[in-house]
Amino acid sequence: MESHLPFTLAGLVVGFIVGLTGVGGGSLMTPILLHFGVAPTSAVGTDLLYAAITKSGGIHVHHKKRNIDWGITGWLAVGSVPAALLTLWFLSAGWMDTATLNKIIKVTLGYALVFTALAVLFKTSLVAYAHRRDWWITRLQGVQQRRATIITGAILGAVVTITSIGAGALGTVALFVLYPMLPTVRLVGTEIAHAVPLTLVAGLGHASVGHVDWTLLGYLLLGSLPGIYLGSHLANRVADRYLRPALSCMLIYVGFKLVL
Repeated sequence: MESHLPFTLAGLVVGFIVGLTGVGGGSLMTPILLHFGVAPTSAVGTDLLYAAITKSGGIHVHHKKRNIDWGITGWLAVGSVPAALLTLWFLSAGWMDTATLNKIIKVTLGYALVFTALAVLFKTSLVAYAHRRDWWITRLQGVQQRRATIITGAILGAVVTITSIGAGALGTVALFVLYPMLPTVRLVGTEIAHAVPLTLVAGLGHASVGHVDWTLLGYLLLGSLPGIYLGSHLANRVADRYLRPALSCMLIYVGFKLVL
């Protein structure tokens, strides 16, 4: 039991951060699993199912507080779920050996961590700049806005399936630009709701080829479920201006370490 205590504590901390900010699930958990010696393919597959189950607890709280726009969630899923299935087919087609696949996952994960960290750190500045410059994407309405949402979902589906990260930070930044009138906490809730079907489909796909450590998953969930419950309840009241810079610095460090 003691040997698995670090995983339970990691689940508690990561779950709390996810509930509080909407980001940090795969961005934190996958590097943690790699640090403990879990193979990259197994780390990604286990983390995807971990994220699906963990964030499903956040859906209940955010829905109860009316923090989810189910229409936006649906359009994101229209793009992300098919993209996840196509990516899973590519990864399981047997075109590369395990060592090559592990290397690709680690390098892709590293770059995704750096981009995620920058998105978390400069989210407010990026969104403000986009609207100040009146970018065309900030003026999309109706059908064009829905198409852009589907394309965003497709990109997230591919990235999340390969690396298990990106849905929270990158997705939230994209939604801030596409839907500038929605409150921050509502976008966080919407992205959490979208992440559940995406990570569930991707996670089950990885499980079908043996990339999930079920025992490890159980210990992670033991800590994460109460963690995300507490974080989601505090999301409406706690400012994250201190948490986000610290999270970003850590992600950049881990990202560069994986790439280099």
